[in-house]
Amino acid sequence: MDRPIVACVLAGGIGSRLYPASRGERPKQFLEFGGDRSLLSQTMDRTAFADERFVLTRESFADEIHEHAPEAGLLVEPAGKDTGPALVYAAWRLRERFDRAPVLVCLPSDHHVGDDAAFAAHLERAAEIAAETDGLVTLGVEPTRPATGYGYIVPDGDADELEGASADYDGVERFTEKPDREEARRLREAGAYWNAGIFAWTPAALLREARASPLASLVEALEAGEPERGFDAVEAVSVDYAIMERASDVFVTPLPVDWDDLGTWDAVGRTRSDRDAAATNDRIAGEILPVDAANNVVAAPDRHVSLLEVEDLIVAAYDDRILVAPRTSSQRVREVVDRLRERDAF
Repeated sequence: MDRPIVACVLAGGIGSRLYPASRGERPKQFLEFGGDRSLLSQTMDRTAFADERFVLTRESFADEIHEHAPEAGLLVEPAGKDTGPALVYAAWRLRERFDRAPVLVCLPSDHHVGDDAAFAAHLERAAEIAAETDGLVTLGVEPTRPATGYGYIVPDGDADELEGASADYDGVERFTEKPDREEARRLREAGAYWNAGIFAWTPAALLREARASPLASLVEALEAGEPERGFDAVEAVSVDYAIMERASDVFVTPLPVDWDDLGTWDAVGRTRSDRDAAATNDRIAGEILPVDAANNVVAAPDRHVSLLEVEDLIVAAYDDRILVAPRTSSQRVREVVDRLRERDAF
């Protein structure tokens, strides 16, 4: 491609559903989970195809980013307000840094990927599609189960009209956020994709669509050179809700690799565990003694955990904090964090 590809890695969140491993000063992107390198470091390895790489984060994490991504430039957003304001800010900051307008490939720092080489190749292809269409490109993963914790992308089925019979991308009919299990099953059967939260676009394309979105005041303030005022003027909102669901030129291309969002203890157990073959428990950290216990996730560094006649639990112990919850409630751990914040105890 005759323009630079710039990888923009989002690393500004805390990851509250992975409490108590993830806390205010120890966000999940700096954690390792079954290896000796952090999630952020592994993500940077997957973006080596890009001509330039940047990490987008909040000010409180900025000093530590260099330890995990020494090769990357740093973008510090004025405030943590979800992916919508963050990615608009990144597009504004990066739009004029290059002699030729770049294509941004934007991705989270906390995913499990089974084939890094295939992953990188599909991200490069997404960048090409963004340059070809001057639109917004999202990557979709074929669902392996009717997951209720992910968003879904429904393609519109007009691929032949877009690019001929061999098209590897499609228009988007709609986005659906975290459906119930029955709706997730219907979406999967209908050919919908999981929304991986990975995007490609030119800065100009994203800013164009942002001007016609709830983030218009942010764009106006950025163009006036007042990013802090712009962030103050908008609510926290995802890029999917603020822009992708409203834009006209939105395309989806498949991401056919083993993928998972490491946002919950259930997902970490599913992808990063040292599974105990005898009792089928997922051990992330620490020692366990299972007795008639199965399908539990245990993350307890420097601890010994005994499990007696229990199934489908999360047991996570870090520092002076312990979490015990049903594995099926892994999405609700954020509610615990919300309660702790109300008590100023997070």
